[in-house]
Amino acid sequence: MLSILSITGPIYLAVLLGFACTRLGLFTKADMRLFGKFVLNLALPALLFNALAQRSLDEILNPSYLLAYALAALLVIGLGLLAVRWFMGRSFSYASMFAMGMSCPNSGFVGYPVLLLTLGSSVAGVGLALCMVVEVLLLIPLLLAVADLEGDKGQAGRVVFRTVKGLARNPLIIALVAGLLVSSAGWTPPLAVSRTVSMFAQASGALSLFVIGGSLVGQSMRGMGLPVLQITLGKLVLHPLIMLAVLTWLVPVADPQLRTAVLLVTAMPIMGIYTILSQRHGHEGISAAAQLATTAASFFTLSGLLWGLRQLGWLAA
Repeated sequence: MLSILSITGPIYLAVLLGFACTRLGLFTKADMRLFGKFVLNLALPALLFNALAQRSLDEILNPSYLLAYALAALLVIGLGLLAVRWFMGRSFSYASMFAMGMSCPNSGFVGYPVLLLTLGSSVAGVGLALCMVVEVLLLIPLLLAVADLEGDKGQAGRVVFRTVKGLARNPLIIALVAGLLVSSAGWTPPLAVSRTVSMFAQASGALSLFVIGGSLVGQSMRGMGLPVLQITLGKLVLHPLIMLAVLTWLVPVADPQLRTAVLLVTAMPIMGIYTILSQRHGHEGISAAAQLATTAASFFTLSGLLWGLRQLGWLAA
């Protein structure tokens, strides 16, 4: 178990350090937003570009990984919408927020550092890139469209169009496309360029975790116990279980390291922009509470999953 804690320990110590530094006033929550913009707009795009540009297309494009990740998330989304919208009778926007919390992991800020420590930089970079493709091209536009179904009939379509249009300016998407183009062309960037990109990429791991911790300062779960518990169980327990079922019976991923990677990603806490996306419909309070709960609880669930995978031989001892 000590070897497992050597993986999860540094991750959550970095989160705790971000929380402590912000709580003690060394940094402010506004600083966390600035650091987060740096990670999202520079560090993570540099990481994705490196992960793709330095490998052949055969190594990168893994249809079974993409299909397995998308299918598991869609199943969780379907269950979440069914339970909250039709069984509980809540609004489409609330049901969408609920389903988003259960199905959209923090693959960049938490997932990548965990994969880096468990599977190495090669698998971590490709795994992150493949997850980002599914998240930004399928999951987020779909959930935003569902959230607007109570508006006028054309609203959902406009939201999807606006979201897809915005992807053209998203640094992560630009980095994905650029990395794929460089990979397919077999072009090697000049040494000065590659070293500069690598410097920014190396900043993504620690800084992203620090931002997660600082962003949790001031968040509260008061009065939101049951829905927060439901979202937390959906994200940290149901999502990985459905992913395991998909890998076992529906879409097997041949590469054992990528199979482990896609399962681990589904066990991460909720994505970092969850609260921001929920603000439009006034659900930021419960979203922030659920993000706090999943981040705290994931230390224990993720440590347990890593221990189990090691016992099953999915991870090297």
